[in-house]
Amino acid sequence: MRRHRFSELGNCARRVWAKSGDPIGHGLLAHMLDVAAVVEAILDRESAATLAWAARAFGLPPGEVRQWLAAIIGLHDFGKAIPGFQSKWPEGQRTVELAGLIFKPVSFGIQRHDIASAALLRRLLPTLFLKTGWISAVTKAVGAHHGYIPRTLEIRDGMPRNEVGEWSETRAEILRVYWETLQPGDGPALDELSLPAVAWLAGLTSVADWIGSNTDWFPLGERADLLSEHSAKARALADIALDAIGWPGHRPLLRRETDTDTLIQLILGQPEYPVTARPLQQAADRLLSLADGPTLIIVEAPMGEGKTELALLAHLRLQARNAHRGLYLALPTQATGNAMFDRALAFLRRLTSEIRIDIQLVHGSAALDERIHRLRGIDASNAESIASSAWFSQHKRALLSPYGVGTIDQALFATLNVKHHFVRLWGLANRVVVLDEIHAYDTYTSGLIEALLRWLKPLGCSVILMSATLPVQRRDALLNAWGATNCPEIPYPRILMVRDNETLGEHVDCRHLEPIQISGTAEDLETLAHEALICLAGSGCGLILVNTVQRAQDLYRLLRERAPDPSTILLFHARFPADERAALEREVVKRFGPGPAEHRPSHCLLIATQVAEQSLDLDFDFMLSDLAPVDLLLQRAGRLHRHQRNRPTAHAAPHLRIAGLLAERPPELTETAWGFVYDPYVLYCTWAVLLHKPSWQLPEDIDRLVQAVYTGDPFAEEARPDFMATLNRALGDHYAEIQNQRLQAQHAAIDAEAEPQTAYDGHPRGKEEQDGEGIPLVTRLGEDSLPTIPVLSTDAGWHLHPDDPPFDPNTAPDDDLARRLVARQVRLSRKSIVHALLKLPLPRGFDEHPLLRHLRPLPLVGGVAEIGGLLVRLDPELGIVYDNT
Repeated sequence: MRRHRFSELGNCARRVWAKSGDPIGHGLLAHMLDVAAVVEAILDRESAATLAWAARAFGLPPGEVRQWLAAIIGLHDFGKAIPGFQSKWPEGQRTVELAGLIFKPVSFGIQRHDIASAALLRRLLPTLFLKTGWISAVTKAVGAHHGYIPRTLEIRDGMPRNEVGEWSETRAEILRVYWETLQPGDGPALDELSLPAVAWLAGLTSVADWIGSNTDWFPLGERADLLSEHSAKARALADIALDAIGWPGHRPLLRRETDTDTLIQLILGQPEYPVTARPLQQAADRLLSLADGPTLIIVEAPMGEGKTELALLAHLRLQARNAHRGLYLALPTQATGNAMFDRALAFLRRLTSEIRIDIQLVHGSAALDERIHRLRGIDASNAESIASSAWFSQHKRALLSPYGVGTIDQALFATLNVKHHFVRLWGLANRVVVLDEIHAYDTYTSGLIEALLRWLKPLGCSVILMSATLPVQRRDALLNAWGATNCPEIPYPRILMVRDNETLGEHVDCRHLEPIQISGTAEDLETLAHEALICLAGSGCGLILVNTVQRAQDLYRLLRERAPDPSTILLFHARFPADERAALEREVVKRFGPGPAEHRPSHCLLIATQVAEQSLDLDFDFMLSDLAPVDLLLQRAGRLHRHQRNRPTAHAAPHLRIAGLLAERPPELTETAWGFVYDPYVLYCTWAVLLHKPSWQLPEDIDRLVQAVYTGDPFAEEARPDFMATLNRALGDHYAEIQNQRLQAQHAAIDAEAEPQTAYDGHPRGKEEQDGEGIPLVTRLGEDSLPTIPVLSTDAGWHLHPDDPPFDPNTAPDDDLARRLVARQVRLSRKSIVHALLKLPLPRGFDEHPLLRHLRPLPLVGGVAEIGGLLVRLDPELGIVYDNT
């Protein structure tokens, strides 16, 4: 390092400020050195694979990676050395004026320092390097730390203008002494950078700036006269900050070679019992022995064959081989993520007795989870090896933690031009990413998954995709997104592994289950209730899985009136407040899960919507289901006779009764609303195929049924002209919707293979919920939904519960009340209600609290709100109910 001193700098270069505060703020040069130190500290805790990837991605000598990236990222705030920014803090402006710089209002038009950084560095960096082809991309990355990659025209217009005096000379001095102090080397040997490298750099820039700007960790002022000593002290502070955050250093979980059976025994947590890995897990481990570098694995196997354990096994092997920094398990819903979190936590505890790691529950309601609150109370002095850092848990940071369980949406936002999407990409980079239940998404979300794969591979990730019911077109699209070729024809159940674009695979011999009898019944609720009561009379636990909340509520009311013991009827759907839904979920798992037999009732009937369809480990003696696409019906059937247990005599053989599966007529899709929930053409195809399959033999029939519905023509013998006309309309709508959703996904997702200079120019900026600017961007299509908080409105004020004290909605609540309010949220999607609530002004108390400003209160007067042309009420048994006015 060159021995530059603060005291020897020109007075202007020394007094230009980056952070306001008494007495003279924090100098720009000092802040740049602070953030550069944070970058080095972060990279020192990353795996060797991360640094090796960065060396390749940026064309740097391995020994210069940390120093060069730190030096470049430290320049992120260089654009603060302009009149428009320096004028924002009056005391700072006066100090800079006394130092000799001149402020003229005509030069105040450019104030965006992030854009100014990109514009200025684009001109100045060529003075430091011989190769300049990558400078445009790098300056976009360091100019993105306020949330969005700047567009080309923004950077062009971000140059300071009409400056008077020595502003340019001051900036040149700051850049020169900064660069000579850090001496990062000659820079990249590449002429161009890839877009994933640019996004990765942008993500690291934002993270380092967040940490380096925290005055609790980096107090204001110069820490030594020598810039090199200030930098060294900043490096020590950076390590203290990372320790305070709970940012762990990299260490693989698997430290020695271990055979398959022992690993599965460890994953299952049963060291006292000998365990033999299932054929699916053995096949995966054989393929994993051939893995090298970023690897894609697609697992297609029946429910209950140990796919989750396979994913954890694959993570251990791939992390040991590729030095992946961690694992993210992505599930379809918050409920399935919650269920998986316990399994992941238990798995990590068994492997981390000697190391300390961080894990996050990654979805919108994670802050309400008691498990997270317990893990946040763990500090470095505790014997517990796993914690959940409060810093990581904040919005957009959760994926930075090396281990996480959450919804797929949190990963998919990394592909959209929402605020700080590149921070998510940085967090996912060099991870093992598991996407479960990948059949469960429409064409739009599936398109985003393909876009995500195109990002994850160049970012050094390995990806595991799991499904029991995957149409061949979806599998081919996923392989193509990874760049795979020559997929072998392998019978179901199967595992495919892509290594260096070569696809390998194995067929797996899974357990042959007892045949499931299939029968049909009418769609009306009277018939469903009658059938259910007959089944319940035969003892045992049953499930009626219906496609809408309205049907679930109506059926529940009907059965409660007619059941001999109303307490045996239980309702579970998504339109309960979050705290009540969580309690219901725990009760459902307690009664119907794999727990002790004494918790399982002798007679009980659960009425549920899709919340009980997948990932919750539930088992029922009998089942009735609304007609749904075949892959989802197979998932539902996976909850029938799932566990090994003694069955009531009346339900000794598994039997699935499907409403709408009648040979004499096609299913009714309008009054049932099934045609608004699912694609009518797919429902008709499912109906036609299943009419000829009165018995399912699993697993053999899984792939046959799925491919027959999604790739076959089940209507070759159909002759009814009225139905054929209906079918042709549905087919036309089907293809039109697929094409529309495919185009929407292409327009929404940032293409990882695009040129960095133009990749963002054609993509509008978007909002994630209410965060950001521009248009709302979503990871799933469907009706607009809105998170609301039902409150009871009285003359005394608002109440969460009837017996609670009132609070004033126009006064910011304390944090305890705010958390209780958030815990009551429920997402509503009825269009008229959503529009009406959005038109209402947000109470000041909600707007002023960060936990509440994205939520809409639903005031209930006398338990009811008249809104959107409906009466909305919160029923203690039914949840949110809509009634006509």
